[in-house]
Amino acid sequence: MAIELAEYDPSWPEQGARACAELTDAMPGLFLEAEHVGSTSVPGVTAKPVIDIMVSVAGLDEVTAEREAVLERLGYRQQSTGMPGRLFYRRDADAVRLGHNLHIVTAETWDTRNERLFRDHLRAHPETAAEYSALKRHVVREEDDGLAYTKRKTELIQRVVDRERAARGLPLVPVWEE
Repeated sequence: MAIELAEYDPSWPEQGARACAELTDAMPGLFLEAEHVGSTSVPGVTAKPVIDIMVSVAGLDEVTAEREAVLERLGYRQQSTGMPGRLFYRRDADAVRLGHNLHIVTAETWDTRNERLFRDHLRAHPETAAEYSALKRHVVREEDDGLAYTKRKTELIQRVVDRERAARGLPLVPVWEE
């Protein structure tokens, strides 16, 4: 199955903001932080047309069956990713909105999340954002498997995340959470 990339769409930040608001409004007090992350959150970056949202909770056990039912009513379905310390949900695209990925993590890890560090670096360094877009366009011509596509981007992502973690005095960790 071909991987779809789209040139940056200036409506993506608003779609991310709406998704964050929808989630926090649906479950007041559960999500301590909510941000649009991923390539669609970085101006000018080529991206798969999917809005990635990351939210923090005091503890993953706060996402009870009742709260999962609310997520399901919003269209989010839990998916197993094998990534420790996170819950992951996907909402499929429909006629009015892009697909969404929801990453639920703990507040304790919020400030050290690689996705946030990478996003912030790309926003502050347009030359790296352009390099990332070019890499994605190159890789998508050679890969039609989502996992292979993602792994081919790992070297650049790891380099950037290592730089950001070192600048903050954080330990270096693999960007692949396995």
